[in-house]
Amino acid sequence: MRHVRISAGLLFFRCRAGTFEVLLVHPGGPYWQHKDEGAWNIPKGELHPGEEPFKAAIREFTEETGHTPMGPFYPLTPVRQKSGKIVHAWAVMGDWDSTQLISNTCTIEWPPKSGHTLEILEVDRAEWFQLSDARKKLNPAQVSFLEELSNMKL
Repeated sequence: MRHVRISAGLLFFRCRAGTFEVLLVHPGGPYWQHKDEGAWNIPKGELHPGEEPFKAAIREFTEETGHTPMGPFYPLTPVRQKSGKIVHAWAVMGDWDSTQLISNTCTIEWPPKSGHTLEILEVDRAEWFQLSDARKKLNPAQVSFLEELSNMKL
């Protein structure tokens, strides 16, 4: 039986001039360097063994942005990405200056199968997007999070 990878994250949102904006992050590293539409994500990451998805979502958001949202948190319907990974998410309202991004780093093998390693930022930038623009930027499997947010009665 194949192991199912599970990630958890937060859909951080604010309301500006009566319109929702969401914070999306762009993955760091050379593979993602020139990719844009469909490459962005909500701040998220894989669970540690035995970790609860909600706690992982907050931990990952903080590790990838340097900011910790306060809540309240609204659970969203999990999605399955093309890779098979299941992503759990919670929406949370707040505001934050995305130019203050402080991302953790990770080590990758680059180029693949070369034996060379490279330390990269897990997230190289964070930006606020209106929902219409976010739908284009976001990993297609995560777009349903935006739809669910836009239908919420907050």
